[in-house]
Amino acid sequence: MKIFRTTSELIKWRKEGVLGLLGFVPTMGALHEGHASLLRSARKESDVVVLSILVNPTQFGDVSDLENYPKTLEKDLKIAEKEGVDAVFAPTPEDLYGGIPSADNVDWGAITSDFEAEFRPGHFNGVVAVVDKLFTTINSDKAFFGEKDLQQVAVIRRLALLHHNEVEIVSCDLIRDSDELALSSRNIRLSREGRTIALELSKSLKAIFNSSNKVGQIRLETSRIDAIEGLDLDYLAGVNEVTYSKNDDPQSWTHAIIAAEVDGVRLIDNIRL
Repeated sequence: MKIFRTTSELIKWRKEGVLGLLGFVPTMGALHEGHASLLRSARKESDVVVLSILVNPTQFGDVSDLENYPKTLEKDLKIAEKEGVDAVFAPTPEDLYGGIPSADNVDWGAITSDFEAEFRPGHFNGVVAVVDKLFTTINSDKAFFGEKDLQQVAVIRRLALLHHNEVEIVSCDLIRDSDELALSSRNIRLSREGRTIALELSKSLKAIFNSSNKVGQIRLETSRIDAIEGLDLDYLAGVNEVTYSKNDDPQSWTHAIIAAEVDGVRLIDNIRL
């Protein structure tokens, strides 16, 4: 397994000629089973697999969230090797951006203005900036993203449509732990009590999935969650995974989505309806 620390090293390797279809899995490190699942999908569908590890500062509005984001590079490299990754690209932000990291404003309608964009201003500006640079540098045939970050997948699909038609975006199933908590690198920061509280997110989503009156169930679950001590709800809604526009028409919904904070840790989850 090759490890590249700079953009120039990665580009040189690509120019030397990588044979076959190249699959790319972008991450911020702190790899878990969800990431491993993405790598396995990439391994199955590609001849060559590239993993990137970069904690991207431009997608963090909260400095403390950036500072507290777990960094486990040595562990990540072991997981990458176990999953058959051919090359790991782990540059510094300054190297990838070619200077001080910055991001332009992106306005693509609801997918970059509602839900996650409302509660994390500038987040998708940073996501678009870093993925655009990664796509340009790595020049892959396919890129694999997890559906836990469902709105991000919609944003990346729009980026590819507008600027990177050569890259096929492959979305992969959300992976849950044995207790049904959606896997996230941030889960490690939850206390035992906080983890128990966090299970209310998937519980609410399942209730909506099983309800014949999804609009009414969302209202009920919103009230229920608002009453839970230690759980601060940002949103609970039904959306179409392509448009992400706010509406009360369950016939147009593909997913129910939720975001909340527990133990100072922001968690997101979703379920396909």
